[in-house]
Amino acid sequence: MIKYIKKKINRLFSSKKVMKIFYYSHKIFGEKKIGNINFDFSKKKNRVQILQEIIDTKNYKSYLEIGTFKNEVFNKIKCEKKIGVDPVMGGTIRDTSDNFFLNNNDKFDIIFIDGLHKYHQVKKDIENSINSLNKEGIILIHDCLPINYYAQAVPRCVYKWNGDVWRAFVEVRTKDNLDSFCCYADEGIGMIKKRKNTNKLLTNFADFSKIKYNFFFHNYKELMNLKEFNKILEII
Repeated sequence: MIKYIKKKINRLFSSKKVMKIFYYSHKIFGEKKIGNINFDFSKKKNRVQILQEIIDTKNYKSYLEIGTFKNEVFNKIKCEKKIGVDPVMGGTIRDTSDNFFLNNNDKFDIIFIDGLHKYHQVKKDIENSINSLNKEGIILIHDCLPINYYAQAVPRCVYKWNGDVWRAFVEVRTKDNLDSFCCYADEGIGMIKKRKNTNKLLTNFADFSKIKYNFFFHNYKELMNLKEFNKILEII
């Protein structure tokens, strides 16, 4: 019954009418006159290609996906062991990521996070994934490069929505023991390795959830440690 109610709530908040209300709310009360970042992913590899190339290059054997939804990625990935977690549909486990990690004892070579695109949840998914990652493994996080204010605004107000995933990734960039890069491809794919940070982001942010999109707009290359995939593949 609880899962059914959650599904109904999720559908309500992603409906066109509700998103329209939130859009005008953001337009009135949110950040203004920022414009768009001219990201062009049209000639870049997509997330499936990137995931598979990393799996094949590193000879990874185990894959975990958080947020499978319609299996657009999960079904296309070829890996010896695959687990997909989603509370609504797709994958192999029907549950929230919080519950999954609470009961999980397995370690994975590669983890792809594409669940709820909100800072606090992404932060939890990253922290839990780090604890479930093999020593030489890697974490990938989708939707790190929102093109404009509305694409990252919370609550969601547009159909093509990245959420404020970028805020959680910026926080990772400040960690001494995590090396992180953002791949300039497919809405931005953050990558995390458990090792010394080779390009630590130095900031004075007390609360990463409150960083303004305007700051991201003007500093995203440095904030995200933005790189092309071929360069990242060499690094990892």
